[in-house]
Amino acid sequence: MANHSNTTTKYQHLDLQQLAHHIKSRATALGFQGVGISNTALDEAETHLVNWLDAGYQGDMEYMQRHGTKRSRPGELEPGTVSVISTTFNYWPESDQHCQTILDNPEQAYISRYALGRDYHKVIRKRLQTLANEIQQEIGEFGYRVFTDSAPVLEKALGEKAGLGWIGKHTNLITEHTGSWFFIGEIYTDLPLPVDATAKNHCGTCQACIDACPTQAIVAPYKLDARLCISYLTIELRGSIPIELRSRIGNRIYGCDDCQIVCPWNRFTTQTQETDFLARNHLDDISLLELFTWSEQEFLEKTQGSAIRRIGYECWLRNIAVALGNAPTNENVISALKSRLADSSTMVKEHIEWAIQQHQ
Repeated sequence: MANHSNTTTKYQHLDLQQLAHHIKSRATALGFQGVGISNTALDEAETHLVNWLDAGYQGDMEYMQRHGTKRSRPGELEPGTVSVISTTFNYWPESDQHCQTILDNPEQAYISRYALGRDYHKVIRKRLQTLANEIQQEIGEFGYRVFTDSAPVLEKALGEKAGLGWIGKHTNLITEHTGSWFFIGEIYTDLPLPVDATAKNHCGTCQACIDACPTQAIVAPYKLDARLCISYLTIELRGSIPIELRSRIGNRIYGCDDCQIVCPWNRFTTQTQETDFLARNHLDDISLLELFTWSEQEFLEKTQGSAIRRIGYECWLRNIAVALGNAPTNENVISALKSRLADSSTMVKEHIEWAIQQHQ
């Protein structure tokens, strides 16, 4: 995006109020449930981020501080940015009951519901690019860049500022009418668009998410210690999962949704209409033992186009080994664990040995 010193002059021929209305209308037509516009001032969010990093809550996610203030200052990440168009896209794939049923069955594998279907990065980025193309067809060339969890962007803070919802005590964005089962995407632009009012917080005295967290990772309202979070442990962490946390992971082998499952605002969620986000390869209802038999080739084939593939086969086996350690003791579980000992990496072997010990 070009760094325009005076975007107001550049776009003075446009009816920006009408353009903002048109952008929202087109976004809705493209399937986005929420769309809002904000400026780039994120001072409060930047302070929160700095304090969070200073506390070491990011764990091994060194990328969280790699880009300095670019994460909280959109104009530094993409010069010329004066407005941010934020969007939400529902991914909820099933009924509430089914989700809890899987969690309650320790022999089944629980995978965070956002990862059951196609990789959201590809789906949402393509949809945002289509929106940007339509804006360009309407007004001509303009400066922009699209994002979907693909660069140092404070997407939840931007979404809150754009009026899409509020950041809940679990640190996820919540919308009043659809809950929190959605992806967030942005278009950074040099269009000086009229901004929407910041959303109000409606968590009140509720702390269901704090009470539900299996590892007590929500150390205070609006404060998450990623080092304790099961999503971090099963997705971001590449080494050994701390022994003291393994039994709390239960059957969660990729991510964790507990804080969202109990959130009362999610009673308003409806099933997504986007077929790309529906479960593939029966990953919404599959046994730990079946997944543990997958060869690396099967893993690569069955996670083709999925966000799951990013953790790699080694961490996949590590996570399932821990879950099998938490499963009910029976000969099939013990036999499956022992069958993997000989050909596993040192890291995976450590988790298998721990799992076997849980059944002795």
